[in-house]
Amino acid sequence: MNILFATAELRPLVSAGGLGEASAGLVAALRESGVNVTVALPDYFAWELTGETEYELDVPEWAAPATVRVGHHVDAGMLALVNVPGIERPDPYVDENGLGWTDNTERFAAFGAALGMLASVIDFDVVHLNDWHTALAPAFLPASVPTLLTIHNLGHQGGTDHTWLDRLPARRHSYAWGDGMNPLAGAIQSAYRVSTVSPHYAEEILTPADGMGLHLRFAERNADLIGIRNGIDVRSWDPANDAHSANFTAETLDGKKQARAELLEHVGWENTGEPLIIMISRLVEQKGVDLAFEAAKYLPGMKARMIVLGSGDLRLADWARWLQQQQPEHFWFMDGYDVPLSHQMFAGADLLLMPSRFEPCGLAQMQAMAYGTLPVVTAVGGLVDTVTDADASPHGNGFVATTNDEAGIVDALHRALRAVRHAGRKKSLQRRGMTADWSWTEPAQYYIQVYRDLVPDEAESTPEVTA
Repeated sequence: MNILFATAELRPLVSAGGLGEASAGLVAALRESGVNVTVALPDYFAWELTGETEYELDVPEWAAPATVRVGHHVDAGMLALVNVPGIERPDPYVDENGLGWTDNTERFAAFGAALGMLASVIDFDVVHLNDWHTALAPAFLPASVPTLLTIHNLGHQGGTDHTWLDRLPARRHSYAWGDGMNPLAGAIQSAYRVSTVSPHYAEEILTPADGMGLHLRFAERNADLIGIRNGIDVRSWDPANDAHSANFTAETLDGKKQARAELLEHVGWENTGEPLIIMISRLVEQKGVDLAFEAAKYLPGMKARMIVLGSGDLRLADWARWLQQQQPEHFWFMDGYDVPLSHQMFAGADLLLMPSRFEPCGLAQMQAMAYGTLPVVTAVGGLVDTVTDADASPHGNGFVATTNDEAGIVDALHRALRAVRHAGRKKSLQRRGMTADWSWTEPAQYYIQVYRDLVPDEAESTPEVTA
């Protein structure tokens, strides 16, 4: 099969969050399984390709000029880099002040139109769309081209005013939404199949509470809706071979003590023996960061310490700085994202706190378990599919809050801290998480089956690029 995988992010080239990480992991696993995948990506930074061929794309005037460069990238494999007006930016989504570019609608609408025209220059069997940035493509693709839409974050839908409907050559009724246009709603109705990034999230979005206004549209497509859990890149997140931290395995957990010492040295704390709780997160309401910060006031009484790495909401960042000033020996904060430090935190910590209000899948809880760090999570989305409460099941691998509020988070932390203070129980839970298969191998097979269902008589030829 020849798959065109369309996304706005692809690690290591560009990644603002989970979309870039998930796209890279799935694409790599698909290719390892023998699927021919070309990734269609906005040409934000004019990346260098080998064996490059460039084509003009016949898009509407409002999206012109549009071109695509098809070739091989040394780190990302076969790419189709799409250039449309305004797409080149130092950041895909936001300006230097963290505010969304004012022309994001125009930029990604043009990207969607260009994706629809790629059928004229690239031979593919299925178009795999990801999130709202690619959602206008079905309005420009031939109806005979099978499409799969994967939703990574329902919180962003790309809504805009009704005048945009006049720019669509087809399916305007699908994209009409109230008195405006909703790209994601249109793609949900138009795609052959729709997937989410965890099974439980596929159930949640059918409800008014979690469907973010689209629950009825999902209900209409329920027969074509599937949840496939994300994986993690187990080569990048491997404590046995991590260049950023001390190395250890499930059989040699003593190495985690050295990782802890390295983390304490980075933070500037003495080793008091108190358990280390980490958070690596965007500072946004979705992630329940405010609940974590409310719980942080109990750290001295819990005899535990918290290390937080992340950026986002300025109010939450200021709150974190205030907590650090108030409790310098129990709370530490770094505003931003630091890859080596994130690896050191997963390696050296005892617990990961992830109190999300909603979580389509989540990656940090799987990354933490791979490093023998026990997750403390809320019972939402993909967290339900990956974390089983150790106090409720003999097969537990973490701790799940019974309520999604401050009291629930504090209770879950207390239970988790009791576990990590019991050496035998802690080691058993660590090994259970570290020996689980969090890779993309199994999820990729589910996606391949979806592709096969869409193209029962799929061709076995290699990809062709035609004029």
